[in-house]
Amino acid sequence: MDWLREAPFGWAYLFLFLLSMARANTTYWVGRGVVAGVKHSRFEYVLEGPIYRRAKRFVARWGILAVPLSFLTIGIQTAVNASAGMSRMPLSRYLPAVIAGCLMWALIYATVGMAVVYAAIAVGWQWIALAGVLVVAGAILWIRYRRRNG
Repeated sequence: MDWLREAPFGWAYLFLFLLSMARANTTYWVGRGVVAGVKHSRFEYVLEGPIYRRAKRFVARWGILAVPLSFLTIGIQTAVNASAGMSRMPLSRYLPAVIAGCLMWALIYATVGMAVVYAAIAVGWQWIALAGVLVVAGAILWIRYRRRNG
């Protein structure tokens, strides 16, 4: 990854954009493939149920906003892109949304994102692991608190 740090901004941005496009579109098509595979199995009834049909209509109409916004988060990009594929979001809506998301993601990672990654690597793995444990423990405590008082 040293070559990425030393690359001019334009090349780093282009590389990260293409990487993001490849990952997001692969996930989308895997989602579509899962649906196609299930259609020919004993689980086909799941795809014809009222909940799935309603979700499919919702994502086809409003889900387009979920795609680019997912690129501003950590951890749900894959789920959103797979869901778009599984719900068979039309390519005419998915492609502009995923391009916008990938452009944002590449900009974030080409600027501050990679700086954070390199700083974390310089700090050492043990501190990264400790921070991860603290984040998970904090999330568990917050969820418990919300359940008791919510």
